[in-house]
Amino acid sequence: MDSINMTQLTVFKFSGLTDNGKIAPFLFIFFLHVYIVTIVGNIGMMAVVHNSSNLHTPMYFFLSYLSLVDLLYSSAVTPKMLSDLITMRKIITFNGCALQFFFIAAMAATEALLLSNMSYDRYVAICHPLHYVSIMTKKKCVCLVVLSFSVGFMQSLAQTSCAFSLQFCRSNLIDHFCCDLPPLLRLSCSDTFTCDSVTVFIICSCGIGSLVTILISYTLIVSSILQMKSAKGRQKVFSTCSSHLISVSILYGTVFFIYLRPPTSVFEKRDKVVSVFYTVITPMLNPLIYSLRNQEVKRAVMDAVYKPPRCT
Repeated sequence: MDSINMTQLTVFKFSGLTDNGKIAPFLFIFFLHVYIVTIVGNIGMMAVVHNSSNLHTPMYFFLSYLSLVDLLYSSAVTPKMLSDLITMRKIITFNGCALQFFFIAAMAATEALLLSNMSYDRYVAICHPLHYVSIMTKKKCVCLVVLSFSVGFMQSLAQTSCAFSLQFCRSNLIDHFCCDLPPLLRLSCSDTFTCDSVTVFIICSCGIGSLVTILISYTLIVSSILQMKSAKGRQKVFSTCSSHLISVSILYGTVFFIYLRPPTSVFEKRDKVVSVFYTVITPMLNPLIYSLRNQEVKRAVMDAVYKPPRCT
């Protein structure tokens, strides 16, 4: 056993979404459309925010970077998943697996931190409207975004280094459609206690830490809303926050379901469904949620689509 180490394992094989050759083409077509909508939606959101002067505010500044993260998040998983569905090879190299997991972990943490930044922005806008411009300066917004990406990539580097320094001397079959941590650690013949501890610490510090920020922000926001006398004013404030709350609920609900629960010996089908949701579906939903539930975004999109051409 000691003579077998991870250097002898050069490739992993995924169990994938299905082994049924009849279902695979349908899944390929479905997820291809999802990925196309994800690309168009997130690039479109970034373009609309960039080109519309009405959206040059901290809220949409954060939203444009959330779209960038969703685009990178989906691109780390979906193209490989589509390739496996059409070719049924489901093979990935050891280094390729490490790289894929690195970007999955980095984008997940960055998205959580960006959502907490957005909740803080809503808190300042609603609870301290007269000081909003002086508090949410452009420099502060840029620093918050840089901090989110920096923490996201640093924690991902720590998790990736820990996981891929283990010895893998068992089967190379990852019971998943991507290189995620829970099914990967089950293949290791090393003691995974350190990696499990690092993962729990990071999720608690980044995930729960950002969630606490969101909960505190919205507790103060709700308190401020209840003090408003105008029903129309309360409705307007709620509409600006509802999209953010939906995105937060989807992300944290699915991620905590996978990571913060007692370890099991198998990765069940429902785990794959939840993983598909937060790695493939959620990046598509976020731009749709913000564009369909936000009047300013809808107006900016309509202006961009129906803006008459300039005369030359």
